[in-house]
Amino acid sequence: MPEEFSVSLRAGSADFAASVKPAAPAAIRARGNRRRRRQALTAAALAFAIAVGGAGTAYASLGRSGLAAAPVTGRGPSAPPSGPGGEGRPGIVAVTDRGALVVLDPLTGIARKILVRGDVLPGTVSVSPDGRTVYFAAGHGCTGMIESVPTAGGRVSVIAPGVRPAVSPDGTRLAFVRTPCRPSATVASPEVVVRDLAGGGETVLPAASRPSSAGMVAELSWSPDGRRLLVSASRSNGYWVLAQVDLAAARYYLPSAGSGGSAVPVTGPDAAHSYYRGGVFLPGGDLFVDRVCCSDDGAAGVTSNLLWEIDPSGRFVHRVAIGWLDRDHTSLDGDPSGHWLLYLSGPDLFLSLGGAAPFKLTTGLGAAAWI
Repeated sequence: MPEEFSVSLRAGSADFAASVKPAAPAAIRARGNRRRRRQALTAAALAFAIAVGGAGTAYASLGRSGLAAAPVTGRGPSAPPSGPGGEGRPGIVAVTDRGALVVLDPLTGIARKILVRGDVLPGTVSVSPDGRTVYFAAGHGCTGMIESVPTAGGRVSVIAPGVRPAVSPDGTRLAFVRTPCRPSATVASPEVVVRDLAGGGETVLPAASRPSSAGMVAELSWSPDGRRLLVSASRSNGYWVLAQVDLAAARYYLPSAGSGGSAVPVTGPDAAHSYYRGGVFLPGGDLFVDRVCCSDDGAAGVTSNLLWEIDPSGRFVHRVAIGWLDRDHTSLDGDPSGHWLLYLSGPDLFLSLGGAAPFKLTTGLGAAAWI
């Protein structure tokens, strides 16, 4: 029996060897050369991205096409991420620390197009729903000037004096902040202005019946239905409030009895000593916020800085990141698909896909937004 098995095994091996037709040596060498060229190109692209400050993105993206993930809005699935950036990543418009308005390559963080070469103020940029127009504030005059430019490049249009622009979801209105050059008895604090872009008519919301109680306005954001504004503002006592303002009924933007607005409740640990330093609406209706906690006596010392997703009632949904204690976290933004988040930590731009841990794309920025 062992001898018969051995004969059978040798016969099978011979049959198998006869059936195998190895490629010609020249073809094997050609395949090897192509593989080595692909590896060299990949390594070169990664090294280039690392050299220009896009190391985190390059590491995450090379060889991973068609990225898709669950949305970060907590409202169920939506369309897979898409946009002009490649790899499923939407485009980004940003203000550099030298005052230029640029379109960034979303894979490397390199400026691939300059829209405005200088005098653009840091803080906020806003892109129209169709992705064709970007609104920004330029440093002209004591209050700044709201201007716009096509994202494809072109002539700059002047809109109105102000800063912190935020375009409505239907693209017909623009909210922004107007600060008096010389405070007076009638205008002593920043005003929130909602302007009709076609006709030029404006609705002006003062801070409160006593303007001296207001500080500054850092950010504005529209609800997905266009009925409310989210206003991130400071009070004269140094604390910040995140107010939801009903535009149909609002008289002031700081929440108070009869103002037409209400503060987003701070919930969770140390709620009594915490506040929202900033926040924006996400496409599904939740909020992306920067939740800051001070020391027990309410002093300026920051003990925690948390980037959270919450619902409009303040209920915790998802932790995006833990921020540095010695930095402001600004330009919070969610892309229209609901899959991507971005924010600035100081001058550093971070991105997050589908609720995953954020990664640093680039640095040297004063504002950013999705296209």
